Amino acid sequence: MICCQSIYDYILILKCAFCQKRTNSLVKCLFDINCEIILIINNAVCVFSRNSVVPTKYLMTVMIIVMMIGLYYFARHVERQARKLFLWKIEVHDQKERVYEMRTYNEALVTNMLPEHVARHFLGSKKRDEELYSQSYDEIGVMFASIPNFSDFYTEEGINNGGIECLRILNEIISDFDSLLDRTQFLCITKIKTIGSTYMAASGVTPESNTNGYSDRKEEDQCFLERWQHLADLADFALAMKVTLNNLNKQSFNSFMLRIGLNMGGVLAGVIGARKPHYDIWGNTVNVASRMESTGVMGNIQVVEDCYKILREYGFRFVRRGPIFVKGKGELLTYFMKGKDSPPVTNGKTVIPTLPNQIPDKS
Repeated sequence: MICCQSIYDYILILKCAFCQKRTNSLVKCLFDINCEIILIINNAVCVFSRNSVVPTKYLMTVMIIVMMIGLYYFARHVERQARKLFLWKIEVHDQKERVYEMRTYNEALVTNMLPEHVARHFLGSKKRDEELYSQSYDEIGVMFASIPNFSDFYTEEGINNGGIECLRILNEIISDFDSLLDRTQFLCITKIKTIGSTYMAASGVTPESNTNGYSDRKEEDQCFLERWQHLADLADFALAMKVTLNNLNKQSFNSFMLRIGLNMGGVLAGVIGARKPHYDIWGNTVNVASRMESTGVMGNIQVVEDCYKILREYGFRFVRRGPIFVKGKGELLTYFMKGKDSPPVTNGKTVIPTLPNQIPDKS
């Protein structure tokens, strides 16, 4: 028979060890009850073992059975808690995945609405809700490109399904223009917006540009060709747009022509709106670029004299148009950009632009 003092020591040790475990209070209560039962039975055995009519082996059997029942319920409780913990872990993992997917989806939406470098500003942890995003630039290229004869093409007659077919063609044109921006050469160009059949883009507002505060080197340490490389890329983009539209004309048997205006200078960029935030640029440079497009000639790219002096250093060819009246600016000397002596290289492939309907080069 187990000594009474020994059983007290064992139970005291077990209780001390059990209290250190983070276990449910019901399980602890069950353990205490089992201990008390064992003590009662053991004391009874110690006191009445000589005079008891119940043999000691039966009393020990009862003690073992009680302990086994207690351990069984304890094991069931541990298993139940382990399953709950496992299910909680799965639920937490699924919730984390859903949060990650939702965040990725939201980031994609913001990136589609705003340029990538602007989207990073709004998705950053340091952004305050009341903060207005704005940035001024000193050396920016601005382009307006319209399809003037699209308005003549658009009709809402039955043959065009109420104008839907016309919009489908316009969507295909704009989408092909957008796909040009995925080329490595045009990473420094940002699409600003489309207004009807007019496409607006700017260069020099992205971190890929060498100027406007994004370069680690000072402006005086940069050579002329480095400073205005983004403007040359914008001019190449305008030529690529003409090639793209010409290819679409061949496929759809249409005769759309672009009228493009380019300008360079300082602008103010920012995001306006709460429900549908919109990234836009403002300034005299934008107004003159718009006038270069509206006063231009279909099939041509019109630039001001300052822009002409820069782009000719990159191998672009021009024809002098002469002075034209620009609202709000008076007379400005303008040029038509006819092409490039060295064809632009994109992704390792030489792109030779074909420029239909151009004014003959008399220079």
